[in-house]
Amino acid sequence: MNFDYNTTRSHLILSEYGRNVQNMVKYICELPTIEERNKYAQAVIDLMGFLQPHLRDVADFKHKLWDHLHIISGYQIDVESPYPKPLPENAFKKPQPLPYPQQRITYKHYGKTVENLIEKAMGEQNPEQKKLMVQGIANFMKMAYVTWNKDNVSDDTIIKDLKYLSGGLLSLDEGVNLAKVEFRAQNPRQNNNNRGRTNNNNNNGKNRQNNNNNNNRRPNNNNKPKY
Repeated sequence: MNFDYNTTRSHLILSEYGRNVQNMVKYICELPTIEERNKYAQAVIDLMGFLQPHLRDVADFKHKLWDHLHIISGYQIDVESPYPKPLPENAFKKPQPLPYPQQRITYKHYGKTVENLIEKAMGEQNPEQKKLMVQGIANFMKMAYVTWNKDNVSDDTIIKDLKYLSGGLLSLDEGVNLAKVEFRAQNPRQNNNNRGRTNNNNNNGKNRQNNNNNNNRRPNNNNKPKY
């Protein structure tokens, strides 16, 4: 008895479509007329779309299916495709490396955005506009600080960091109060548990009140006449 193992079969080009689709594409490539190849190719495209329904959310998913059809055939299928035929060399073309920033961040809890804002504020020529920008930057710095640190931060710390980041060129007026920011737990389970406790406490209070009312409604047997 001969067994057909995957190791003895041909290479599966796109495994997400399965071997049956690959065999169908191979059969289409061997058809003699272009009319037959177009007819069966359209049927295989519909089947491929049914096997990969998530591609329907992708822009031009039909284009992607036709590209996969050519890839499965080893770029050998001869059909009238509504889209340009993909080139084999593009499949091995490496993407351009992303230019990740290599700049050093002085205070990571503030981020690079704060440093860019400070640099822009230092170049502002309008005194009133510059004052508003410095006030907004300081408020944003306080919010960013509290986001990454559970403890509250004093205004003096923000003013000191702002002065250090700007090289002493930006400062706030004396006695200014920054926006009040409080740390809030971002755990939804904790909030749900607190809600459940509140509801339970309310329900317990209602139950006690109902029991007291029921006790008051009970008849007083001591007032019954004695015979």
